[in-house]
Amino acid sequence: MQSLPSAVALLTAVMFALHIGCTEAAKLKDSCSTCRQITDNFSKVRLTAKKNFGGGNTAWEERKLSKYETSEIRLVEILENVCDSSSFECNQMVEEHEEQFETWWFKRKTKHPDLFKWFCVDSIKVCCPKGTFGPDCNACLGGSERPCHGNGACDGDGTRDGHGQCSCNHGYEGEFCLDCIAGFYNEERNDTHSVCTECHDSCKTCTGSTNRECSDCKPGWEKDQEGACNDVDECSGESPPCKEDQYCLNTEGSYSCKACDKPCLGCRGAGPDHCLACADGYRDEEGVCADMNECELAEPACPGEHRECVNMTGSFRCICYSPAQKRSPSKHQNLGSPRFPE
Repeated sequence: MQSLPSAVALLTAVMFALHIGCTEAAKLKDSCSTCRQITDNFSKVRLTAKKNFGGGNTAWEERKLSKYETSEIRLVEILENVCDSSSFECNQMVEEHEEQFETWWFKRKTKHPDLFKWFCVDSIKVCCPKGTFGPDCNACLGGSERPCHGNGACDGDGTRDGHGQCSCNHGYEGEFCLDCIAGFYNEERNDTHSVCTECHDSCKTCTGSTNRECSDCKPGWEKDQEGACNDVDECSGESPPCKEDQYCLNTEGSYSCKACDKPCLGCRGAGPDHCLACADGYRDEEGVCADMNECELAEPACPGEHRECVNMTGSFRCICYSPAQKRSPSKHQNLGSPRFPE
């Protein structure tokens, strides 16, 4: 039986190896990205050669420019401008491979005009051609021309890293991204080409684009006598799914419960004109639950002396005042500071 220290040591070694592997993979991707940045910027900076020329003797300038464009001075100028001063990785790569740039500039660029392929792929070998991956630049699944048959991304595509497997786009699945996930169907399909199209909203699975081509309906939908998936109106059942102070709002494939308006004691829809009954403080006025003015009822709402009734929406308030206070019949502010009875 393996001792505990030995098991811990083995686990530590495995974790260290995995860490090193992940670190190296990240370095490979970063190196390719840096190299691509250098070659892209090289091409951009190189195109600025003519900006310092213009006017005067055109023929002389063209001859001068031709020599300048291929000179060592121009190469140095370009290399000094392909990296940001803050980018250590970029500047380090340029410095380490100055000889390769000189070789390409003076001897290879006519035969190999694609600097990225010559430098990043073939010379320092930090990248792969598009559609290939890994140390040996093997073709991605589905082929280098259309990795994953155009329906996904190849892991490590264009780098010396990755395993070449496909991460399928939404709607696709399978090793080669040719199959459709549930909720999609194959509109077109052969051994190397697949087009997955989304089913109708009512379909869980389907063979076509309409609700008549559902193999199974989604929850909230049911098949009619003709086999088409139609919305189930959950709100029309004998036992509505919502609470007493809510009304049911049907939606396609589902429903929602909405709060009744304040004047309602139960309701069948939004607004005071859809109440099943009126809440306390409201009364039915031609089918609409409206505020009841308790202060105007025959039975006093605030019985007793020195009390005044103030109507509020859905309620009322009794304000007390002392006998010494005189009040204006038309201005409540003359009541002084109101006191509320306990």
